Amino acid sequence: MPEPHTPRIACIGGGNMASALLGGLLQQGVSPEQLTVVEPFEAARAALQARHGIHAVPDALAVAATLAHADLVLWAVKPQVFREAAAPVAPHVGAALHLSVAAGIPTDSIARWLGTRRIVRAMPNTPALIGQGISGLFACPEVADADKALIERVMGTTGEFLWLAGEEQLDAVTALSGSGPAYVFFFLETMTQAGQAMGLAPDQAYRLALATFRGATELAIRSGEAPAVLRQRVTSKGGTTHAAITCLQEARVAEHFITALQAAQARARELAAEFGA
Repeated sequence: MPEPHTPRIACIGGGNMASALLGGLLQQGVSPEQLTVVEPFEAARAALQARHGIHAVPDALAVAATLAHADLVLWAVKPQVFREAAAPVAPHVGAALHLSVAAGIPTDSIARWLGTRRIVRAMPNTPALIGQGISGLFACPEVADADKALIERVMGTTGEFLWLAGEEQLDAVTALSGSGPAYVFFFLETMTQAGQAMGLAPDQAYRLALATFRGATELAIRSGEAPAVLRQRVTSKGGTTHAAITCLQEARVAEHFITALQAAQARARELAAEFGA
């Protein structure tokens, strides 16, 4: 028998992000029996069973009675299928707290589909898969402090998190950290290609690029100094780093990069209009 305070959690969607969250909860001591997962794709259900010992079902109606007793419903579905996925679940989960990790879908839409405003939206990123992510969180006013504590317990399994005062800020979080790992991978890819072009073996170039990102990030964390200060310390005028930084500045790379993040933010807003109706 589970302890009385152990939350009963239903997860709609069983992909990578759901797997990261559920795996973290299991490590905290939540038993698989306290988890109900609805995932229509057989391969994803098999992966959950193999990785975490979690049995997932393809249809919400098959576990309607269990859903009705959920303390928390985690929505880990793609934005374009959220409304469709909510339809069979909504009649059974009106008393639950809801946590959505679906990009772009606003709380107003979720509330309309589910009939409740006990909703928290989260924007995690893929390093959550190894417990090294960061998530932006926004709660509707109807979410109590105890609800937030449960959300923090869940999201804390994936890494860091921060609460936002306004829901619109989630679009910026999406652009900055939600999509951010792809930017890092892009620069790793480009630095590796540059290393090869300069005569290094592919594995040598990638190892150097990867260790540079890891080391520079850790240095920034430990030093607590602004990135501009850290950059200036390794940019001696007339030196090799100065030549590279000057080339980037002349090409207006920083401006273009900011424009790229703003494009991601705009797309997040478009998702709300496209799929949140």
